[in-house]
Amino acid sequence: MVKSDVLSETQEIIEDSQNYTLFSWSKQKGTNPIAVKYAEGVYLYDYDDKRYIDFSSGLMNVNIGHGDQRITEAVAAQMQQVSYVTPSCVTKVRGDLGKKLAKICPGDLNKAFFTLCGATSIENAIKLARLYTGKHKILSRYQAYHGSTNGAMTASGDPRKLPVDSQQSPNFVHFDLPYLYRWDYGEENLLKEAVASFERLLEYEGPGNIAAVILEGESGTSGCLHYPKGYLKALRAICDKHGILMIMDEVMSGFGRTGKWFGFENHGIIPDMIAMAKGLTCGYLPFGCLMVSDKIAAKYDDAMLPLGLTYSAHPVCCAAALETLKIYEDDNLIENTVAMSEYLNGQIELLKAKHPSIGDWRNTGLLGCLEIVKNRTTKEPMAPFNAKPAEMVVMNKVAAKIKELGMYTFVRWGYIFIAPPLCVTKEQIDEGLAIISEALLIADEAVI
Repeated sequence: MVKSDVLSETQEIIEDSQNYTLFSWSKQKGTNPIAVKYAEGVYLYDYDDKRYIDFSSGLMNVNIGHGDQRITEAVAAQMQQVSYVTPSCVTKVRGDLGKKLAKICPGDLNKAFFTLCGATSIENAIKLARLYTGKHKILSRYQAYHGSTNGAMTASGDPRKLPVDSQQSPNFVHFDLPYLYRWDYGEENLLKEAVASFERLLEYEGPGNIAAVILEGESGTSGCLHYPKGYLKALRAICDKHGILMIMDEVMSGFGRTGKWFGFENHGIIPDMIAMAKGLTCGYLPFGCLMVSDKIAAKYDDAMLPLGLTYSAHPVCCAAALETLKIYEDDNLIENTVAMSEYLNGQIELLKAKHPSIGDWRNTGLLGCLEIVKNRTTKEPMAPFNAKPAEMVVMNKVAAKIKELGMYTFVRWGYIFIAPPLCVTKEQIDEGLAIISEALLIADEAVI
């Protein structure tokens, strides 16, 4: 019998992917993916016509929502003109996009180096920081994620780097930054300790050796861990004092996700470089960008810039990005993010009153995370940091229930992420929270 005679269309699609492709961050046996036939707005649809509300915007990247044909039209129009030129040539769309990004970026962040994704933006930021400063060490936070290529993974403190510890790049130094929910001494003391700890690290490592510090504009997959108020301003002043560059990773928190164009704008600072991707094209095409200050770029006015990618400034991707930025403005998506954030925060308070398993809610704009606990008093997590499979029993059941009820979202350890597309409505937020609420009944039963 031919395979198609014995398998449904959905089963065949899933098995072909399982048999002939590899899945990221997964055991290859036992995956249970959604076979997505099409997507529109905040919804995914499978081949059996089941609808899933996408409450994490894919991987926190589909900010404008799915299936927007304005992107399709812009991409098709560009391909009818020219699909590819080498990075040494230029197209109109390349200059238009660079000019638009310079307009939305603060300060003198006016020069764009176009990359392929978030990881390649980070890799080039690291490389450029070392070249510009002549120094070699890069500082970054343990509870942060910057990508899966060698340098970006080493910069990450995320435990996904542990299996490849032997392949880490040299001259990266990590520091710990506690977060308020698990800090017993108040936010003012948290700020003091965090800044003092960073200054001690500089003393130990030698500020004359440190090229840059890399930080997320707002924390993402580590659990939306908020900075103490004033922390980034304090670090900006310290970096300026010692000639250390500040690189902000806005791959996840950029492009309206936090209610501003960039997450760092919630903290009143201007970095030296911004790494971008995800929301730049919202996943419609793979693309990234490293925005660089005029001061850094000027060093290479009369010297060769040793950065290069075959697909840098790819005209079709530039067209997708330029149209995406137009959609943010035309559809008032950043304004909608602010309004929906306020509504979401209020609805979460009602949810917390109903579910004793909700320990904490951390959110900036529409980049939010529920921390699920066994006990609100002790704050014992339902699943610990880097939980082993045996420690994930309850949360796996919660995640399975969420999917069964028609939701796609990111569940990690004891965290349930809530980061819907920025076009989300109050009614869709209510729909999604109703699903999470029902799934949390499973976690409530495990509360002690």
